Amino acid sequence: MRAHVPGGGRHADARRRRLRPFGLRTRLVLAFLLVAAVGCGTTAALTYRAARNAILEQTQNTAVTAFRQQVETLGTQLPINPDGLRTALQGIAKQGKPRPWRVYAEYGDLRVSSTDRPESSVLTPELRRRATAIGATHGSFQRVVKDGTPYLTIAVPAVFGDYYRGFPEGSPTGLVLYAVMDLGEEEANVEAMVTAARDGALPALLVALVPALIASRSVLRPVRELRVAAHSMGRGRLDTRIHAKGSDELSDLARTFNESAAELERSVTELRNAEARARRFASDVSHELRTPLAGMLAVTEVLDEDAGALDSDTARAVRLISAETGKLAVLVEDLMEISRFDARAAELHTDEVDAAASVRKTLQNRHWTDPEKIVTELTDGLRVPLDPRRFDVVVANLVGNALRHGAPPVTVRVYAEGAWLVTEVADRGPGIPADVLPHVFDRFYKADAARTRSAGSGLGLAITLENVRLHGGTVVAADRPDGGAVFTVRIPL
Repeated sequence: MRAHVPGGGRHADARRRRLRPFGLRTRLVLAFLLVAAVGCGTTAALTYRAARNAILEQTQNTAVTAFRQQVETLGTQLPINPDGLRTALQGIAKQGKPRPWRVYAEYGDLRVSSTDRPESSVLTPELRRRATAIGATHGSFQRVVKDGTPYLTIAVPAVFGDYYRGFPEGSPTGLVLYAVMDLGEEEANVEAMVTAARDGALPALLVALVPALIASRSVLRPVRELRVAAHSMGRGRLDTRIHAKGSDELSDLARTFNESAAELERSVTELRNAEARARRFASDVSHELRTPLAGMLAVTEVLDEDAGALDSDTARAVRLISAETGKLAVLVEDLMEISRFDARAAELHTDEVDAAASVRKTLQNRHWTDPEKIVTELTDGLRVPLDPRRFDVVVANLVGNALRHGAPPVTVRVYAEGAWLVTEVADRGPGIPADVLPHVFDRFYKADAARTRSAGSGLGLAITLENVRLHGGTVVAADRPDGGAVFTVRIPL
């Protein structure tokens, strides 16, 4: 399968080819090599064991059979003549197969050998016990390692060949012959086989590396393509697809991915279309309402002026209509403003302005000049690139929110902090509940679900957030330690 990523993807390919020391590819190759190493090691061990047993058993059988035959041809006469026995042992030693032996004889306390040493340190007490046991006439053998050198030791008791002085044929004479043969040559052959197996293992592993790389590539290439496709979808390219071929599990995974991607693309497209229709509907409705609202506002202004001449019930109704018409006008303007943000049509027209003077102008234009309600702590001379209209909206929404939902006095502070212009609006009200705090900038959010009406449009803080973001800044809400809420706006200087 092959990933189709719209718009290129060289950077993604570079990241995909980047070596990962402990990635899946490395682990697959190491696992493949481990299996090959275990296979080579197991084969070498079994071969070594079988060859060693074969070599040693062949040498052992040859030597035991030949030594037993030599002992059987030995005519044993009692009492034992040491000199004649030594000569016989030397003759047997020369007939040794597959190579000469060192032959020893023991009869009671008598010790005779074919060499200058009458006894051998290689012969073990166990072998002597087995050779002199009652009824032991066929002998026994044992492999012994002495000072790092392997030996084959053979023990065969001498028996009477015929009836001799009351002893029946085949009876033990009490004389036991021992043969000692050096197995160094056989051990050298075995070691040579081990060295050959060990030297052949490394080339075998190098050869196994080639299919390991090929196998890991064939397995991981679809996985990498799937990762690249998933990364592309995560970046918003919902038309990403994987070319799948074959009938294995990875191909099935690719087809499932394509089906999921197609369904996701269809769902997201529907959601985007619905969102666009909703934004367009709000914008169109707001735009259509502006003209009749302008006429209604003009009429309500005239009615407000004449309300004093009307009876009390009529005057109350006129003032209610006027107030509700004003709220509706504010709501329509806020809806149009928020729809511009949603459509990415909001523009920033900055100018270098005095931040303190801009705040004072905002407060004066809305008649928020009562020192018992508004307290200002403004740092003069801070010239900041701002959009005057949008900064005015930010300050007005925060102060208006504090007056509506908090308690006076509302403190407005403007100062510089590092590379930021900081604007704080704090009140002395009950503060913001912990469950409400994360949602204060949500649109139309109501802290009290039972409260169906509010003094504002429900969009003021949301518009404030969008205007601050447009300036490249941040706005956060928090509770003051001594009571009340505080909104902090940071805009880069």
